[in-house]
Amino acid sequence: MSAHLLRRHAPITEEGWKLIDDEARDRLTPGLAARRLVDFDGPKGWQHSATNLGRVADAEISPLDHVEGRVRRVLPLVELRARFRVSRAELAAGDRGAQDVDFGELDAAAQRIVVAENTAVFHGWSDAGIDGIARVSTHDAIPCGDAIARYPSLVARAVETLLRSGVSGPYGLALGREEYTRVIETAENGGLLLFDHLRQILGGPIVWSPGVDGGVVLSLRGGDFLFDAGQDLAVGYEGHDADTVTLYLEESFSFRVASPEAAVAIVR
Repeated sequence: MSAHLLRRHAPITEEGWKLIDDEARDRLTPGLAARRLVDFDGPKGWQHSATNLGRVADAEISPLDHVEGRVRRVLPLVELRARFRVSRAELAAGDRGAQDVDFGELDAAAQRIVVAENTAVFHGWSDAGIDGIARVSTHDAIPCGDAIARYPSLVARAVETLLRSGVSGPYGLALGREEYTRVIETAENGGLLLFDHLRQILGGPIVWSPGVDGGVVLSLRGGDFLFDAGQDLAVGYEGHDADTVTLYLEESFSFRVASPEAAVAIVR
């Protein structure tokens, strides 16, 4: 665990940290949709600060005649942090073996981090230099409206668009909270679940993706969407008083779209 997280300074026992880490993992894993659909590289550590783009800036900057100088281009990693508090009384209860420790603020912080990461990957974060998959797709977004029963034809249209562009499968589908719920609740004529029909069309997973607006169909062939992780998600210590301990969830990453033609957005 990275030293910068200052965990050894916290008034938390080894068992307490295990409870916190297990709770964080349980709350984060289901919603980290981007990591299930894009290429994840890392973690490379807290000191990893930028992603090599393999390019140089256009401007020539050498101060000497007959000597060329170019600055290499990199994409800086962005740091995400979501604070939360845990009652010291609840931590003490956990040390005594309680099975119902109140981690309500941790659960809420985990959801904020999940939404932030998914939003950056799929819809972009301009101030962090991140172009989202849906934002930079070279294909027109496919409108859906409220007709969830049309999703098979819309997803088939998205897949056909990718095939025409020379983008092979299998394909995955990231669905926002509302769309995912509507899909798993819907059965088509003949009793076939809409969820199963969509998986047959895609040849890949349908992923619950908090933070995604609508849906995004994307290729899973690899090399198109690149997530570069420095510090992977971890819990750090910030401070404490007599009643509570202030902690945080933290990560650092960059994301870039290498093949804008490899995804199609479905919008309401």
